Amino acid sequence: MTPLLSVDGLGKRYGARIGCADVSFDLWPGEVMGIVGESGSGKTTLLNCLAGHLRPDEGRVVFDTRDRGPVDTLTMSEPERRMLARTDWAFVHQNPRDGLRLDVSAGGNIGERLMAVGARNYGAIRAAATDWLGRVEIDDARIDDRPRAFSGGMQQRLQIARNLVSGPRLVFMDEPTGGLDVSVQARLLDLLRGLVREMGLSAIVVTHDLAVVRLLAERLMVMKGGRVVESGLTDQVLDDPQHAYTQLLVSSVLQV
Repeated sequence: MTPLLSVDGLGKRYGARIGCADVSFDLWPGEVMGIVGESGSGKTTLLNCLAGHLRPDEGRVVFDTRDRGPVDTLTMSEPERRMLARTDWAFVHQNPRDGLRLDVSAGGNIGERLMAVGARNYGAIRAAATDWLGRVEIDDARIDDRPRAFSGGMQQRLQIARNLVSGPRLVFMDEPTGGLDVSVQARLLDLLRGLVREMGLSAIVVTHDLAVVRLLAERLMVMKGGRVVESGLTDQVLDDPQHAYTQLLVSSVLQV
């Protein structure tokens, strides 16, 4: 089997400061990878390099495309990368307002993604938007409401619907439950876990919350100072951490 995503020697610097350094891993079809670490560990820099939001200074990010097979996304043209971001990739922002058009209706937010990949039949687009509102537990009576009128949790669920409606194979998630109340987080995590399994999605989830990765991710990478200090199966890393930094992260959660 070919990895869906293969990362080799990825690095990004900001002057003398390391954003991330010498990161390598393979992500397999249907696998969810968690990336954890405290603020400044490099996890968000890494995610943005993988998703094409930042240009790394070195390394390769090879994606197994549907039509051409494995391609280094860093050598793609800008139009090719934009099309990849609309079709096979999706990005869920921590702040849903960064991933939504706030002055466009809920249905329009979902429909825009379909139109970006060529859908033109209004009835079919609206039907798909209605279906996806139901799948993310938003009343379809809200289809013409603007996201500004939604709660933070509803905005995040709408952002997820907007991202997944086009059937991507790889989803990047940046602190998807950050800033939400605990009860809202739990509901969102259950929803995400169900959708990932139902759609057979691969995902890379960046979070500081170890409970999130335990629930969502089969595999885990721990970052400190821009480098991966430990990786392995999620339960194995969290239940028997080997690196002193990972031990500190796990013990700080247990002491809360």
